[in-house]
Amino acid sequence: METRNIINLVPDQQKLGRIALVVITLIVVIVVAINSFIIVQAGHRGIILQLGAVKPVVLGEGIHFKIPFIQEIVPIDVRVQKAESDQTAASKDLQVVTTTVAVNFHQIPDEVNKLYQSVGLSYKERIVDPAVSEALKAATAQYTAEELISKRSEVSAKVKEVLANKLGTYFMQLDEINITEFKFSNEFNNAIEQKQIAEQQALKAKLDLQRIEIEAEQKIEQAKAEAESLRLQKQEVTPELVELRKIEAQMKAIDKWDGKMPNVTGGAMPFIDVNTVMK
Repeated sequence: METRNIINLVPDQQKLGRIALVVITLIVVIVVAINSFIIVQAGHRGIILQLGAVKPVVLGEGIHFKIPFIQEIVPIDVRVQKAESDQTAASKDLQVVTTTVAVNFHQIPDEVNKLYQSVGLSYKERIVDPAVSEALKAATAQYTAEELISKRSEVSAKVKEVLANKLGTYFMQLDEINITEFKFSNEFNNAIEQKQIAEQQALKAKLDLQRIEIEAEQKIEQAKAEAESLRLQKQEVTPELVELRKIEAQMKAIDKWDGKMPNVTGGAMPFIDVNTVMK
């Protein structure tokens, strides 16, 4: 009986072994199947690492096949990214200037494998931030502090040009750059304010001087006109005109006389009542 039971257990163990093998095989197949496909999300690219080496092929968006346990896919974001930092630089006249620079950039999709191979995933800290600082310092060093204020758009364009070339070297593309207001030391701000006050006072003095000169010229012209008028009047006065004016005056006096003689006369002689004498 014992021998028969042992013989019956052998087939059962073999059956369990086959079942375990099938289960293990299915698990392996499922794991291999799962690791044979990768989905690259929208706005990303896939870098293929085969046994640690970067392959020259870049995977686009969608589902892709990969060799299980041999190939690894590293996703890279190729959408527009923003890097913002506070920067300090020196102007051409050695004034310390601080500003905030905001940069929009993105990876060049077809060259993300080269970026990963040369820089890795820490490209913002290693490349973008230092490049922004370098570009700003190179541009501001070409302008005085006052020019940085008056030519802000020109300065921004130069920073953008230098930064675009720098990022392009590392397979990144600059989209836009925004520089906030330049800030200077309190001493420089006070000096600028005093200069503006002096310029305003000088302008006021200049305008006052011009006004005085214009008024003086007007008075001179007015005096010349009056003198010319008197000269012309003198030229027109003749003996005949004088006699005519006398006759006109006498005629006006006669027109105003009421026909009565004066009652008294004055002078060295005593006053005489004319009416009494005539009686």
